[in-house]
Amino acid sequence: MLQDIERYLACPLCAQALTRHDRSLRCPAGHSFDLAKQGYASLLAGDAHTGTGDTAEMVAARADFLAAGHYRPIADALAEAAAAAPAGEPDGLVADLGAGTGHYLAHVLDALPDRVGAALDISKYALRRAAKAHPRIGAVVCDAWRPLPLRDASAELMLNVFAPRNGPEIRRVLRPGGTLLLVSPTARHLRELVDALGLLSVDEEKQRRIDEKLGPYLTPAGQREVEFTLRLDAQDVRTVVGMGPSAWHTDPGRLGAALAALPDPVEVTASVTVAAYRR
Repeated sequence: MLQDIERYLACPLCAQALTRHDRSLRCPAGHSFDLAKQGYASLLAGDAHTGTGDTAEMVAARADFLAAGHYRPIADALAEAAAAAPAGEPDGLVADLGAGTGHYLAHVLDALPDRVGAALDISKYALRRAAKAHPRIGAVVCDAWRPLPLRDASAELMLNVFAPRNGPEIRRVLRPGGTLLLVSPTARHLRELVDALGLLSVDEEKQRRIDEKLGPYLTPAGQREVEFTLRLDAQDVRTVVGMGPSAWHTDPGRLGAALAALPDPVEVTASVTVAAYRR
């Protein structure tokens, strides 16, 4: 709930503390941000562009696919890594940058029963779901590429799962000694669908490039690969395509013809890296 994370929030315009006033959050400078009836707060600057956020259709597809348990091994690996991370304040904040529906943050909070979570995303459609994903989640609309609406050194742990990475802001928000857990696809992720359906691919150097971009701000602290086989029927395949970045680039007519040529069900490789970084 928002009241659980209110003490960690900061005004996106002046970085001062935010406090609740009826149906809004306000800072001492007079900046005010409305609280949506769906349970999230919008802390976007007035000139922010939300066109890159996931659409209602993409969010619905992701919610269906994750609820079916297809990516449960990824959620379990992330929760295990969170439980093993060095602890600071036992009741501190877990901030999920690019949280989407809150699915992974909810799993982590189940493993950390004293922590509260901030689901940060630019899609209001995703955060309507994140606000209800767990009783200890507060959901906040924000832009990952701008100053995050969290106070300096406010997070014990940060998560980043298939999402944009803002190194300077992640470092600012993490407490000294805090941990970022980052999940990214390997070049083998969904490779059978990438080839057959012409989806966006992941290059072999992705993890190296991530390490280089985060290098000035955080120190690598270990990583592991999580790889398993999915058995997906035709609707599952449509859903996994519709929930990710390929949804912006796939022609429905061509997709339908390519899907018809696939076996049903089809075996597909899921492959990600779960990497830890420390401030």
